[in-house]
Amino acid sequence: MSEWFEEDTTMLFIGDSITDCGRRGAEAPLGAGYVRAFTELATSRWPERNIRWINKGIGGNKVSDLRERWVDDVLFHKPDRLSVKIGINDLHSSLRGAEGGVDPARFEQLYDEILDMTKSELGCPVVLVSPFYISKDTSGQTFRSQVLELLPQYIEVVSKMSDKYDTLMVPLHDVFQEQLAHRDADTFCPEPVHPNHAGHTIIAENILAVLTEAG
Repeated sequence: MSEWFEEDTTMLFIGDSITDCGRRGAEAPLGAGYVRAFTELATSRWPERNIRWINKGIGGNKVSDLRERWVDDVLFHKPDRLSVKIGINDLHSSLRGAEGGVDPARFEQLYDEILDMTKSELGCPVVLVSPFYISKDTSGQTFRSQVLELLPQYIEVVSKMSDKYDTLMVPLHDVFQEQLAHRDADTFCPEPVHPNHAGHTIIAENILAVLTEAG
């Protein structure tokens, strides 16, 4: 069995709205998205294991927001396992020229800071989940196509951080692009960012597969 699902461990998920998914409201405490789906899949596979799950996703967050709350929302809980999924709001903020926007260089700097803190304070296994965008629009004439053109730079940062800190990584954008070879985007997402139930199920299954294969 994978070390990720050992007895008496705590796994914490942190990220943006895709991680949040109502966990601070009606769907508390785990949300209605991939975090809950993941925990249900893991529980069904290892029902005898006592594992505590924590969801600390907040809608609209960028990596700069994670950096601000890392001590309170991650280090305080001393998780034994950590999942980080962030990036699409950073990309949008940079592309739109928003105040406080996070371009790829800033994204790398802040991602590096939170992972360095994690390594120093926790030393726990970490899985990084890449940002994704559920669209096939490469026309160059739309905002969607601009997102897809810029997205590889953010994914490359996640890959670089995964290599630097020896974490696992889930290449979600590649996963969804493969799905889009067979189905239309609405099958997984009513718009390119926020998945429906099918999309969240795909996320959960792919994270579980990566963690299980890690042994």
